Amino acid sequence: MENVTKNFICISNYFKGNDFLINLKKQGNRVYLITSEKLRDKPWAFDYIDEIFFMPGHDVDWNLEDLLSGVARLMRHKKIDGIVALDDFDVEKAAYLRENIRMPGMGQTTGRYFRDKLAMRMKAKDAGIPIPAFSALFNDEEINQFADTVAPPWVLKPRSEASAAGIMKVHSKDELWQKIHELGDTNRLKYLVEQFKPGAVYHCDGLNWKGKTLFSITSQYLATPMEISQGGGIFRSANIPYDTKDDKEIRKVNEQVLKAFGMMHGANHTEFIKCNDDGKIYFLETASRVGGAHLAEMVAAASGVNLWGEWAKIEDCLVKNKDYKLPTIKKEFAGIVLTLSKFEHPDLSGFNDTEVCFRVPLDYHAGLIVKSDTHARVRELLDDYAERLIKDFATVAQQQAVNKLH
Repeated sequence: MENVTKNFICISNYFKGNDFLINLKKQGNRVYLITSEKLRDKPWAFDYIDEIFFMPGHDVDWNLEDLLSGVARLMRHKKIDGIVALDDFDVEKAAYLRENIRMPGMGQTTGRYFRDKLAMRMKAKDAGIPIPAFSALFNDEEINQFADTVAPPWVLKPRSEASAAGIMKVHSKDELWQKIHELGDTNRLKYLVEQFKPGAVYHCDGLNWKGKTLFSITSQYLATPMEISQGGGIFRSANIPYDTKDDKEIRKVNEQVLKAFGMMHGANHTEFIKCNDDGKIYFLETASRVGGAHLAEMVAAASGVNLWGEWAKIEDCLVKNKDYKLPTIKKEFAGIVLTLSKFEHPDLSGFNDTEVCFRVPLDYHAGLIVKSDTHARVRELLDDYAERLIKDFATVAQQQAVNKLH
């Protein structure tokens, strides 16, 4: 067992992960953060970061050779013991660095299973995990075969975008080809087509240690990410009753996905749909990071497990050859409601039920997390708060979109 100070590089092109940085530093490590120049003025946990480096560009625009050169310069004087990607867009960057400096951890091939939606589907299909019918857009004959044999509607999905960004719903073969031609020769390679299955969408958030899922909790999106991304919903999610049939099945398939994809350690966020037509659970996508939109705070409210903090402890235990142990897990209920706000700093003081445990601290957002020892009370509050937020705080565009949806 080692207790010496270790050096970690954390990569985030989005302002997130302060809890991770704080907890990693509290374990006695040196923490180096690489982020985007555009995020220089964000309130990072500077007191817990030993040095911060800024890259020009944003999201996928970083020059990987420049990133590698910068890390190589740091390594001349510091032995780097771990590299951690805090956001979806950072998975490739971290894998690229690990491959080049031959560091243990997720490499580029495994990384693709947690970033590339086509790689996810192909791997899931090989592993016998239920997924909606899909096709790559490489070969015209394959696309035609898909369109002729799989009933519409379909969705065109970007292979590497986060959340539901860029998804297009398609209702006929002619419309499908029109959209493909509009994408152009280069961009069509970056998309796939998939059968749209209406149903309830769930997410399973958890922690892995040495290839095993130690903790997972199942929640349901009460407005789907696709509805919200297309301007038609207010974001809501709540964990579902424990040990129900859906809970057990989703957590079982979640473990199958993570094992098949090679998830060894750290936080993960996986999405599933329960199809209205056949009642089956289908895999949609996964990510080797903490879920966004303050889902970590919701999970913590329900279970007592801080996903960011525990992930940091897992990374610390790995490099120091220590055993990792989960904290005590509660089995309570929590939910989040969140919308864009017409006010920069919305006054949510009117939401004063004792169940309110967190207020989303983002400019031009109005959101709260509630917790209770009963599932029904959480859902009751989320429904009530959603109506009030739409009426008093949501932007005009959000209000119109929600009205259209209903």
